[in-house]
Amino acid sequence: MTPKELAKKTRYIQIHTNRKVNDVLAGEYLSAFKGSGIEFEEVREYQPGDEVRSIDWNVTARQGKPYVKRFREERELTVMFAVDLSASGQFGSVSQSKNELSAELCALLSFSAVKSNDKVGMLLFTDKVERFIPPAKGVSHALRLVREVLGYKSTGQGTDIALALDYLGRVIRRRCVVFLVSDFQGTGYEKPMRVLGKRHDLIAVTIGDKLELNLPNVGLLELEDMETGELALIDTGSLSIRKNYERLGDRRAQSLKSMFKSMDVDQIDLLTGEDYAKKLVRFFRQREKGR
Repeated sequence: MTPKELAKKTRYIQIHTNRKVNDVLAGEYLSAFKGSGIEFEEVREYQPGDEVRSIDWNVTARQGKPYVKRFREERELTVMFAVDLSASGQFGSVSQSKNELSAELCALLSFSAVKSNDKVGMLLFTDKVERFIPPAKGVSHALRLVREVLGYKSTGQGTDIALALDYLGRVIRRRCVVFLVSDFQGTGYEKPMRVLGKRHDLIAVTIGDKLELNLPNVGLLELEDMETGELALIDTGSLSIRKNYERLGDRRAQSLKSMFKSMDVDQIDLLTGEDYAKKLVRFFRQREKGR
């Protein structure tokens, strides 16, 4: 992608996702995520309906009538995106690749965070840590994250999710919200995911494509593993082959879902070409109910 194409694509995503933030996600992001704690705001006279446990007994004793402590949530959050840029992310059977979907998702969430005065940062990884961008505030910083996902030329081809999670665990000390954005083609990351999920609010965002779930009937089809270069010739005209392919896809999706659930890690499942904003709204509302 040339610098001119990158600028044009970034601008498109900014306009496209800003509209979604204002029209669709207004308020949903704020209600879905807790602040990093609570801080004292004031002491006021007791009113009917106040909880007894909030009474400040020292002030009550001095004043001769009940007073309660009031606290407010410390709203400012740090949001980190750990984005998988391995070669498999270049695939897309529609007008959008998995990496482009990742960029739009990060843009949408980044602009939501900026609107709420939260910090956003990013880790780009393949089978190595490619780039770390420390958290910061502001629209210009959010746009930088979008440009990095779209235009970064990764040096690795494979996927090492465990390495990325270990790295984040070392560099991010204060509790934050972590969106792990990947097609989860790697293996062996269960332990570091469990560890990071205990320290941070970890959300797994699975990025996929419809062609990875269902094969069309187009006769002989040559498929290439974009991370290993391995080729396979498949007869899509065979109903049994298409059914087996579909079963394998379903089995993998269910396996990921069960693993995330066992770790108490929330999941958002996205496909290229779909309206991801609706899924995000549904996810935010489910989290709010969970709180």
